[in-house]
Amino acid sequence: MEKLLPAIPAKRYFTIGEVSELCGVKPYVLRYWEQEFTQLKPMKRRGNRRYYQHHEVLLIRRIRDLLYDQGFTISGARNQLGELVGAGRAGMLVDGLGDEATGSEASPASGDATFDDPGLSDDELLIPVANMEGLAPAQLRAELLSIRALLSV
Repeated sequence: MEKLLPAIPAKRYFTIGEVSELCGVKPYVLRYWEQEFTQLKPMKRRGNRRYYQHHEVLLIRRIRDLLYDQGFTISGARNQLGELVGAGRAGMLVDGLGDEATGSEASPASGDATFDDPGLSDDELLIPVANMEGLAPAQLRAELLSIRALLSV
């Protein structure tokens, strides 16, 4: 039976302890996964403290789903993630989780702030990712910077 994960709060950075609670895995597992999955690169600050961004929390949830719920081995999960990224389907990393990506089936209770933007549908959020395939590096960078600007508002 799948464990329902909590909603991801609207924060820029998360500590390893927060990510551990949000994703339902121990901190030592997160550190191990950093070695096994090249896509997982949290920012490290003073004293090697790790700070994860929202997209990395979603990636960890996807890894957890592949390993714990779908029964993949680490090698199989790595290949699965590599195929999604290699095929230009980065949005699929999260799509496989459905509503688990945000940890909620409906709107959050008691007015908790989440990363969901009620003004944009899921399809509108995935269109830029689908359109990036085949772009030159400079064009891709410009698209990513425009997406970043939209997310930081």
